[in-house]
Amino acid sequence: MFLIIGYLVILASALGTYAVHGSLAALWVPTEYIAIVGLTIGGFVAGNGSKAIKATIGALPKVFKGSGKNKALYVDLLAMLFEILSKVRKEGLMSIENDIENPEASAIFSKYPKFVHDHHAVEFLTDYLRMMVGGNLNAFELENLMDIEIETHHHEAHMAPHIVAKVGDATPAFGIVVAVMGVVNVMGSVGEPPAVLGKMIGGALVGTFLGILISYGFVAPVAGQLEQICEEDGKIYQCMKVVLLASMNGYAPQVAVEFGRKVLYSGDRPGFKELEEEIKNRKGK
Repeated sequence: MFLIIGYLVILASALGTYAVHGSLAALWVPTEYIAIVGLTIGGFVAGNGSKAIKATIGALPKVFKGSGKNKALYVDLLAMLFEILSKVRKEGLMSIENDIENPEASAIFSKYPKFVHDHHAVEFLTDYLRMMVGGNLNAFELENLMDIEIETHHHEAHMAPHIVAKVGDATPAFGIVVAVMGVVNVMGSVGEPPAVLGKMIGGALVGTFLGILISYGFVAPVAGQLEQICEEDGKIYQCMKVVLLASMNGYAPQVAVEFGRKVLYSGDRPGFKELEEEIKNRKGK
């Protein structure tokens, strides 16, 4: 929504102010648009492998949908972790074996559909709970492995915004290429009347205008949005990490969950009393 609003403001500011003292028809040079779009797409395809291209195209819808990571999801996550760790504390680690092997059929996981829909997060949690059940790794070894996996996820998730940013950086140069091509065309028509030459030069300069406008007005905001979404997506893994490690280090479920609450962004973090009341209410169900 905000991206669309921003685009409308950009277009209104750029074209609206120009229309006050110029003709918008002068900006309509279809060949310039086709050339810049073609060069941009060609540069994107030529500069990336199939995995990077698929990852970038797959990430673009998130710009409109958002990350989906919000306060309600984190309340669900912390309440679910509390319930799992409480069961472990009362019945032992083996009691959650069926839950982690088949989370879709788990009585615990099924209470929290918002979390279960995030397959990557579910896989992360169940994998490390499975390692805890196995009992072969200590807290230090598990933390090191978690850090490596989170870092790998971080680099993989940031591939799309990095590529989009590079495409945006290249677009002004493509605009210059198109403008130079237009100037070359003008130089080949020096015998034409000044009015014709002026129109041709104006059309050539549209290429520079389009390259800069598309880069900073349209592509760069998409890269920025994707970057923010990646940061929001990564926080859920840090939250699960600190809760599980706190539990392994002997802290009670209430305290372990508090560790997880503390690492959340302020806008998504439930208050201490709020989370405590939510957990009490869910225990009663």
